[in-house]
Amino acid sequence: MASVVRPMRMLLRLPSSSIALLNSLQLLRSAAFTPGNTPAFSATTFAAATTTTTSSPFGSVPSRPTLFQRRTTAMKASKESMRGGEEDPYTWLEEVESDESIAFAKSANEKCLARLGDPSDTETYKRVLAALESDDRIPHVRLLGYEEGTGDMLLYNFWRDSQNPKGIWRKTTLASYQTADVEWTIVLDLDELAKKEEVSWVWKGYTPLPRSRDDHEKSGYEPGTDSSAPRGRVTRVLLNLSRGGADATYLREFDLLTESFVDPDGTELGFSLPEGKTRASYKSRDVLLIGADTGEGSMTTSGYPRTVREWKRGTKIEDAPLVFEGEETDVSCGQYLYDEGHREGGAMYEVQSRSITFYNSHYSVRKEPADDFVKLAIALNTAVSFFGRWMILHVKADWEPKDNGSEKVFKTGSLIYVDAQDFLDFSKAKEDGNEDAIKEAGSKLDYRILFEPTATTSYAGYSTTKNYMILYELEDVKERMKFFKIGEGGGPFVMVSGDEEGKIQSFSAGGVDSKESDLLWLTTSSYTQPSTLHLADASKCGEEGYIINKLKSLPHMFDSSDLEVSQHFATSKDGTHIPYFMISKKGIDLDSSNPTLLYGYGGFEISLGPRYATTVGISWLERGGVYVEANIRGGGEYGPEWHQSALKENRNKCYEDFIAVGEHLVARNVCSPKTLACRGGSNGGLLTGNMLVQAPDLFGAIHIAVPLLDMQRYHKLLAGASWMAEYGDPDTDDWKDFLYKYSPYHNIDEGREKYPNVLLTTSTRDDRVHPAHARKMVKKMWDLGDGKDWPVYYYENIEGGHGGAADNKQQAFMTSLSYDFMWRALTGNLP
Repeated sequence: MASVVRPMRMLLRLPSSSIALLNSLQLLRSAAFTPGNTPAFSATTFAAATTTTTSSPFGSVPSRPTLFQRRTTAMKASKESMRGGEEDPYTWLEEVESDESIAFAKSANEKCLARLGDPSDTETYKRVLAALESDDRIPHVRLLGYEEGTGDMLLYNFWRDSQNPKGIWRKTTLASYQTADVEWTIVLDLDELAKKEEVSWVWKGYTPLPRSRDDHEKSGYEPGTDSSAPRGRVTRVLLNLSRGGADATYLREFDLLTESFVDPDGTELGFSLPEGKTRASYKSRDVLLIGADTGEGSMTTSGYPRTVREWKRGTKIEDAPLVFEGEETDVSCGQYLYDEGHREGGAMYEVQSRSITFYNSHYSVRKEPADDFVKLAIALNTAVSFFGRWMILHVKADWEPKDNGSEKVFKTGSLIYVDAQDFLDFSKAKEDGNEDAIKEAGSKLDYRILFEPTATTSYAGYSTTKNYMILYELEDVKERMKFFKIGEGGGPFVMVSGDEEGKIQSFSAGGVDSKESDLLWLTTSSYTQPSTLHLADASKCGEEGYIINKLKSLPHMFDSSDLEVSQHFATSKDGTHIPYFMISKKGIDLDSSNPTLLYGYGGFEISLGPRYATTVGISWLERGGVYVEANIRGGGEYGPEWHQSALKENRNKCYEDFIAVGEHLVARNVCSPKTLACRGGSNGGLLTGNMLVQAPDLFGAIHIAVPLLDMQRYHKLLAGASWMAEYGDPDTDDWKDFLYKYSPYHNIDEGREKYPNVLLTTSTRDDRVHPAHARKMVKKMWDLGDGKDWPVYYYENIEGGHGGAADNKQQAFMTSLSYDFMWRALTGNLP
């Protein structure tokens, strides 16, 4: 499968309703993250545990408290002051799985469903679930090599449906995949595994052993030299399985030849680790580069790996040599291989990265195992990748590398490239401080531009085939693609084809096998047009024969025949124009009566844009509602500057932008405050939480999903410390200077007699954004609002992780709860 480079990391994010459903339908661009009768995994159990060896379904593994559980236990004694100096009486709700917290959640759930009804009894639930489990969905695939004997491509797919709620991992060939009735072979049945091991497993993906790093004598699989299977196949993967949907996963090695787990206690000595926020990749068949919770000091304050070890098969991870480490206050650190040896002039680059903050990182690189790592002479906020002999740099701030051999200023948001070896030589000279060597190496550097932003365009990532780079751009949030071919002998890129104008449409073009061919999977969709998957040939882009075959097409999941999509611009408080997309019936009456749902995110340089809106279509548009997505600052719609303009002390700008869009809808008579709802999750939950306290009179209903709300303690709860580059540090003057102003938990107006209808939802198993944010906000509002018109509803899914749901039924349940609540609130039908 092709590498796909997007300007994203492990994000604080719940996708919009449409994107959330697309995730389930497996329609997003490729990218490279209740226990039934399981043993008790409570915080108390882990707090009492010692580093011993216990028996488990995964063989003998260390049993120790994870960072998540150590923090949870420590919070029992935690008492922090509120803004006004008073003690926070609700910190007991930060104990994730305490009897008191679970009792609160279950009681709140019962009250919520008693008032709103059971979503699983509604038509919305039935239709959403049918869409999620439809056999007509596109089964997107990943190539893991070639079939022995025929040489046909082996394609793998993970699939959930009504018969397989937890999912099956299955395979087919390209020949079969191109037919109407694909023949699938099940590789792993997650429902059977969950039943056998009595664990509510949730699929979290896998990391393959690169074909180029395999030992075929040990695998028993020899690619051969004839046409039977000249390019080999992946023989091993590291599976990531989550208990109940949490980010933390169990790591288990799986053999694709025998289609079974590699027993850690058997003759093969399979790799296996207990639950944790582990990051692992193969360095070779028998060695992993791994960051894991191995005890005190192994994790950062953000809850991610601080160290990297080379873990050899058959040894204890605690005894594995430490090869790289960061600081405890870093977000994370990692080490990985970037294999470009299949392209002319390329190499196997080994990369070490230290994420100092969410956006700033140190990179060190080497090309040969015997070489020393060289720290790259780049700005901290520059993203690094490789293509053949070239190092690709995404510049996040204006860069003027005068001493790097260039007089040119590269604008914020530019994508540039330079010869990797030349840049390594220059970086080595800089690291050594040798002025003569710096001058000589600098004179060889030749920076070239792949993309330079304008006031209306931004870079949105790239994907690859063997000889082509497909560049994604946004033009006023409308997408377009450009194709670049690598030059002769691995030389500079040449643009060969591309869109002249952006379209209100989504494109994805990922290489089928970027090591071997220029074939690609081309997927298109829009808000109202279902996804279509084609097999295409990048070598014929812009020519006849570019599209080889229309493979699959998702049928219309809702009636969009009378819908139209339009783009508008609102003016924010400081005069900035804020774009938004509106989907509505054609020729709607502008009489302020239309039930309108406004969605936003506004953070972490995440862009919202056209994706087939299945959930929105079923739950909102078919009823005659209007759906709006606001492209507010904090996102990435206009590049890094659009994001950076709403960081920390300027966070108010994304809230002002969102309010401006809401007011623009009212001014256009699309809706009125009584018929306007808003919805957001995660960082978007912080957004909608601020709408509740900053603009309560603008909305008739608000849904706040898996949110951040307590901005005084967010950095002490789970992964929160990793987001201080986005929001600020509450332990400094940031709190009094600006953070408290957008901490919804601290800005509830006790003297207010009425708030709009509000639903808060979260997940007990969310180990990214702590469920206490929602719990505490609800409890505080219930207490302060006693006797007032403060209609606050709360539902906490006991499973689900940060996505809020662990399977299709849970997702349909949470979707129906949300949309039916908002619709009933706007149409005067709440009890």
